[in-house]
Amino acid sequence: MGKPLLEIKDLKVNFDVYGGTLKVLSGVNLRMNEGEKVGLVGETGCGKTTTAKSILKILPVPPGRITGGEVLFKGRDILKMGDSEINKIHAREISMIFQDPTAALNPVFTIGQQLREAIKYSNLHSGLSRKEIKALAVLALKDVSLPDPERILENYPIQLSGGMRQRICIAMALATQSTLLIADEPTTSLDVTIQDQVLRLLGTLVKEKDTSTILITHSLGIVREWTERVYVMYAGTMVETADTAELFKDPLHPYTRGLMMAVPKLTGQGIASGIAGRIPSYLRPPGGCRFNTRCSEVMKECRLEKPPYFDCGDNHRVACYLYKD
Repeated sequence: MGKPLLEIKDLKVNFDVYGGTLKVLSGVNLRMNEGEKVGLVGETGCGKTTTAKSILKILPVPPGRITGGEVLFKGRDILKMGDSEINKIHAREISMIFQDPTAALNPVFTIGQQLREAIKYSNLHSGLSRKEIKALAVLALKDVSLPDPERILENYPIQLSGGMRQRICIAMALATQSTLLIADEPTTSLDVTIQDQVLRLLGTLVKEKDTSTILITHSLGIVREWTERVYVMYAGTMVETADTAELFKDPLHPYTRGLMMAVPKLTGQGIASGIAGRIPSYLRPPGGCRFNTRCSEVMKECRLEKPPYFDCGDNHRVACYLYKD
């Protein structure tokens, strides 16, 4: 087991909107070690991207507000860092692949300009000439299996396909040799064949560079194949965490079991069932466990107080009163 790398403690995030205050993250906790591959899964709108942006301290302020908690990276609280310290963290320590490569790349600069700037300001290659930095940019594009990299460096993002743009985002994230990579649904806008290519490529590069990774995704299949440990998120709270094999063998939280049952079945065993209802309003979230409005096993105490984590052995923890004993 590696050294502790990232620990999120009781993170709370609100968004001020016209109708009031959205209480989006309600005491999020997450922990990972160096070299670990962690998955973060949950429905759309459950707070996964907000958690990732909080780690990088790039939440839009306003309307976002971090109202409590800590984000400890190598023992230092990112939320207390000034702009210069945060810029160093972004340049040298933590990279992020955003789910929309079109929005992540600046449309008015060429791929070469953007990739060279990422390499230059990482400070990993200080003192290099422009020619040497370009050579590193070409190598980064070769690493992500892009043909004719010298030509691509002269292209603008709009001239490339979605799959090519996503590979460029991966190249930019990994060219700086960051300690931690956050991949936020990196295949959302791609068709299934390109998804598989991009994920295999990303997995190979992460393994070669021994980069710690947080993979945010909706796909349980990707999580099962790609990660070592999983956090399940619902409506701004972490409801279950376990080693990947253990979670798929024995999902405990009713929400996790619902996600497993919602996976389409390709073996003729019937139609996949979903989870009744929808994520509650963050403007007026329910008291206690936020899943209580959709849970078939809800009890009185679930509506009164937010459940703590209960340790179920084998590095398996669940926030559900069904396991309090």
